[in-house]
Amino acid sequence: MRWRDALSPTPMTRVALVAPQSRLREVLVRVADAGVIEFERVLAPGDAPAGEAMRRLQRTAAPAGPARLSQHGPDLEQWERAGRSDLLAGEAQLAGHAAEAVRRDDVAALLGWAPSDRIGALAARLADLGGAVASLPAPRGIQPPTATSPDPLRAGLAPLVSTYTTVPYADVDPTVLAGLAYVVMFGAMFGDVGHGALLVLGALAIRRARPQRLARLQPYWRFVAGAGLFSMLFGLLYGECFGPTGLVPTLWLAPMDHPVPLLLAGVGLGAVLLAGAYALGTVNRVRESGWPVALTAPSGLAGSALFLAAGLGVAAWYLTLGWLALIAVLLALTGLVLAFAGLLAEAGGGVSGTFQALMETLDVVIRLGANAVSFARLAAFGLTHAVLSGIVWAATAGLWQRGVAGAVAAVAVFAVGNALAFSLEALVAGVQALRLEYYELFSRVFQGAGRPFRPWHVPTDTIGDAPCPPG
Repeated sequence: MRWRDALSPTPMTRVALVAPQSRLREVLVRVADAGVIEFERVLAPGDAPAGEAMRRLQRTAAPAGPARLSQHGPDLEQWERAGRSDLLAGEAQLAGHAAEAVRRDDVAALLGWAPSDRIGALAARLADLGGAVASLPAPRGIQPPTATSPDPLRAGLAPLVSTYTTVPYADVDPTVLAGLAYVVMFGAMFGDVGHGALLVLGALAIRRARPQRLARLQPYWRFVAGAGLFSMLFGLLYGECFGPTGLVPTLWLAPMDHPVPLLLAGVGLGAVLLAGAYALGTVNRVRESGWPVALTAPSGLAGSALFLAAGLGVAAWYLTLGWLALIAVLLALTGLVLAFAGLLAEAGGGVSGTFQALMETLDVVIRLGANAVSFARLAAFGLTHAVLSGIVWAATAGLWQRGVAGAVAAVAVFAVGNALAFSLEALVAGVQALRLEYYELFSRVFQGAGRPFRPWHVPTDTIGDAPCPPG
């Protein structure tokens, strides 16, 4: 997959499904089985006719199940007697879509959306019935639905973004980047080679579905493996393997010995992630509304200028460079003026609008600093994890020197202590990484929400394919 494809939603095309009226049901059965078209609703739900299949479905006492369609003409009476609520439900859905078809002479047509790369295969599937799928230009002002990517990596990471919002079709799809940011933050807070290795082993167990109850987690095994690998990487940097056991060297610093540099590094890592969020936010504002909005949006160029000015200001202070400080001040003033202009336009002008824009501009500045400092928790929780593991290791080492009974107790303390530290800190790191992802990063990347692509999919019933026997 090219990197541009990884950052773009699945391309969608507005389509017209055209079929002879005499074969509309057969065409819709194949469309439903393919599950690639989301039909546009023409009638309001309350205005749609109930239909005979729906009335019979409401009368049947059979338990409701997944809807299905029969390839052969409907025998509603036979299905009702047999308690085939699945076939009745499928036929009711089909009748609802057929009722919304535009009809002229002997032709019926329905409008909808479909993934661009699936249109050719669907058209070939309908050709022998006289059906066709025609591509149409997208109407102005209408946003196509956003489809979930079939790529296994993006599909496994999709819940990380979809739980927050549906990516607008015009936006960059940050799923892969969001997943990478998440596992990096998780690893920074859960840095331990041994605990990370346990996560990797858990990911492999999920991949192989051993035990079987892990099968439902199979799409996410890469995500778990990534969290484990970055935990191992940061564990090497911290010199932690089931605590400060000395099993691995310290490649960077020991958290308990150097807490202040660790906190500063956490803020620095947060600044890098925020810079990426501002860059994506700026691109999205341009794609959503054009350059004028992107120029004045707090999550666009105005906010990016303020963030860059803050970074240059810190660098100027550290390096004692006056000219760099001057550039930072000019850039900050530019960002403030642009942000104020955009907020004033949103507020509608006037005295009250000016006051509101001033307060909101001040809020932008305050939140900018608070958001950067918030990433200090990457180091704080990494330090907490190291402290807990250190306590367990100190207790283990102390008991090990007290004879056979002490050695047995040491093994028990080491096993139970690491199990508790693993469970508690994995939960805390997972929640805190999600909090930073949503509140600090996604709040800049997204300004609106898209709508998910929901294709009509009703599989064909293989048992009910044969014609129903006469009643």
